Amino acid sequence: MEHVSGMTTPRLLPWPTPEGNPCYLVTDDSGSRLSRLADDLEDTQLSTGADVLGLARAVLDDPTSPYTEVRYAGLRLAECLTDALRVAESRGMRLPVPDTEDTEEGEGAQGQAAGNARSGLWS
Repeated sequence: MEHVSGMTTPRLLPWPTPEGNPCYLVTDDSGSRLSRLADDLEDTQLSTGADVLGLARAVLDDPTSPYTEVRYAGLRLAECLTDALRVAESRGMRLPVPDTEDTEEGEGAQGQAAGNARSGLWS
């Protein structure tokens, strides 16, 4: 866990609460049992997403695929994308915050992100 202003940053877990809300873990031990379980589940989710993408391509590339198969592939792809975005958000929240003097031209993180968007890196 990264420490910001002396506080532990909560980790977004790769599963929601039973009500569908985000679930967080606050710990100083990044090697705890729950942290390792979350790491393993994130790896499984990303691997599953890659597998589903490969299988869905075959269905989507075939113009004669039945509507139900195309819809099923789309639903599974949406589930995998949701998982991948949660993993990306969780990992992004755990990145260290750069010092403003470490960035180009002292723009800070927001200025750098805007520069990346303008340059087409995030188009």
